[in-house]
Amino acid sequence: MSITHNLATSLSSTSSPFLAPSSFNSRGHVSLHVKSVGICKCIATPEAETGYKTRVTRNPNMGKLQAGYLFPEIARRRSAHLLKYPDAKVISLGIGDTTEPIPEVITDALSKRSQALSTIEGYSGYGAEQGEKPLRSAIASTFYSHLGIEEDDIFVSDGAKCDISRLQIVFGSNVKMAVQDPSYPAYVDSSVIMGQTGLYQKDVEKFANIEYMRCSPENGFFPDLSSISRPDIIFFCSPNNPTGAAATREQLTQLVQYAKDNGSIVIHDSAYAMYISGDNPRSIFEIPGAKEVAIETSSFSKYAGFTGVRLGWTAIPKQLLFSDGFPVARDFNRIVSTCFNGASNISQAGGLACLSPEGLKAMRGVIGFYKENTNIIMETFDSLGFKVYGGKDAPYVWVHFPGQSSWDVFAEILEKTHVVTTPGSGFGPGGEGFVRVSAFGHRENVLEACRRFKQLYN
Repeated sequence: MSITHNLATSLSSTSSPFLAPSSFNSRGHVSLHVKSVGICKCIATPEAETGYKTRVTRNPNMGKLQAGYLFPEIARRRSAHLLKYPDAKVISLGIGDTTEPIPEVITDALSKRSQALSTIEGYSGYGAEQGEKPLRSAIASTFYSHLGIEEDDIFVSDGAKCDISRLQIVFGSNVKMAVQDPSYPAYVDSSVIMGQTGLYQKDVEKFANIEYMRCSPENGFFPDLSSISRPDIIFFCSPNNPTGAAATREQLTQLVQYAKDNGSIVIHDSAYAMYISGDNPRSIFEIPGAKEVAIETSSFSKYAGFTGVRLGWTAIPKQLLFSDGFPVARDFNRIVSTCFNGASNISQAGGLACLSPEGLKAMRGVIGFYKENTNIIMETFDSLGFKVYGGKDAPYVWVHFPGQSSWDVFAEILEKTHVVTTPGSGFGPGGEGFVRVSAFGHRENVLEACRRFKQLYN
């Protein structure tokens, strides 16, 4: 019997004036029992008076950015929805923020390190910008055993997202980027801010001078590399956010060979690698020759619930060289030493606990919980006749709404079910017609959201 088979029914439909009119044609109307919840009404700070202006010119690259960053925009719409329906129980399956408690074996280490700072013996101030030696060693041995990545190739950070921007500083403005389409929006936005792109082209919904590598169900979510012009830097996320697709060994081998043939560098984002359940590579360094053309960035956020604690790492092999033979890692080290004082010593103690035998077991338990949520969501949309992708190797479900605007679908779902999702077009033009549903949520909320989906689409 389906885990969502006996979910009860009762939802109500409304329409929202604060969102654009929807062309989405829902399959049903629902009524929702709501409960009273306290909310904080946020009031925007009044704009500063504009009578006086400095003589400092605004960075023109900031002006190229389109509207707000995707996830704050979703949060804004959620807040507006709560103002309209203050008694609604809004369920967020949008932004990929973890919800389950950090395992106690990890928080014990965080607490112990924190308490030690109040003693003479345990206090420490500035640490190495590259990270504490025991943690760098543990990351290398846990994730890169027998792959030729050593502890001094590891740079510990406050998260993969932060390292993406630091890497952009390393490469500068005179490079051409390629990104999966759809992909995590930080890749494109950081490229725009660095001045690597031209203007936004509204007719194709792309920035000039970026290669958008289309990843769709038709090509197995892996781009046709022969169809793109040579990029300097290739951002590649596997398992992919938002599609949930994990590249096969053959696909990553093609990518590495393409980079070698074209003298490009791959930045491999492996933030969801521990969600992979099959034989697909968890690191690009499993591919022969990758150390000469690739960087890997990753994070504890989605493994241990460190989205707020903040801890990640980037691995840059010694073999990776610029065209003049200078090691990429040395430039990254210079940027890190200039722009960063190192990850929190408390966070690093938690990271070390994550990589203990007990910590790894606990993290796998958390990941298993979210993967069960993913199965529930996939089963729900599959039972309703939707084409559903991802889910198996990632905490995201990629649902196809053919012929519909992603933002219209997002708005309709929010209005009629009080569930927040993420519009696929926010990840690039290749995401139009899709919605990403996150598996990060308490079990009862995921089950309730799926009950509402069934009432809306049955």
